[in-house]
Amino acid sequence: MSRHVAIITDSTAYLPQRAMERHGITAVPLTVIVDGQAMEEGTEISARSLAQALQKRRPVTTSRPSPEVFAETYRAAAEAGADSVISLHLSSELSGTYDAAVLAAKDAPVPVRVVDTGMIAMALGFCALAAAETVEAGGTVDEAVAAAEKRAASTSAYFYVDTLDYLRRGGRIGAAQALLGSALAVKPLLELNGGRIEPLEKVRTASKAIARLEEIAVERAGSSPVDIAVHHLAAQERASALADRLGERVPGLAELHVSEVGAVIGAHTGPGLLGVVVSPR
Repeated sequence: MSRHVAIITDSTAYLPQRAMERHGITAVPLTVIVDGQAMEEGTEISARSLAQALQKRRPVTTSRPSPEVFAETYRAAAEAGADSVISLHLSSELSGTYDAAVLAAKDAPVPVRVVDTGMIAMALGFCALAAAETVEAGGTVDEAVAAAEKRAASTSAYFYVDTLDYLRRGGRIGAAQALLGSALAVKPLLELNGGRIEPLEKVRTASKAIARLEEIAVERAGSSPVDIAVHHLAAQERASALADRLGERVPGLAELHVSEVGAVIGAHTGPGLLGVVVSPR
């Protein structure tokens, strides 16, 4: 009798819909609260609506899924035939999502392995894909978790933001607070480090910062097989141009994804975000 392992992640993975359908991955939505109105990311609020709310300086906060939402998701997976679940989530340094999943897993009808990937956006998405592909190839739960953790350990994520103000307001900036004193004079480059958003470099202009982001991604990619994702918020032109240049410059490029981030990341980075995820295979 073949075993069925369900792969679950959360909405901050920003996986392409076709990839989720192809691999049967389920994403549990986080919540965005605008002017006191709670909306599910991905279904009830678009990135465009979120960007407009931020530009109008409307109050925006985010919230993790409740343990009850995870519990229902795990029950649904079991009812659909899963005999075990791997639940992979964004960094516990950035959200309580992992903790909520752990609480729900205790009473799930099937065994649930909850993984704090330390990642976010397609850095998390690539981990979910690695687990799904391992299961599809006949791998065990332990092997799939190991594949996801290996992918996380080798994946890098870099971000350009127009301003640190949104990260400061959301309390997600970590050591990057050291940049706040000179934030008006610089365009910051940030990285995901130890599950936290940390300062990487300070660059004087937006054009130089984006050029430097490109150089860092090319250097990190090297010449071995690698997947890359370019994320943005309200900066489609910039993102497409950056993706085109990376496509020309990265010799080992396997898959290239370009997508707008959802409302949860957008609420903390603000419009103008550019992100690059480099994930060696």
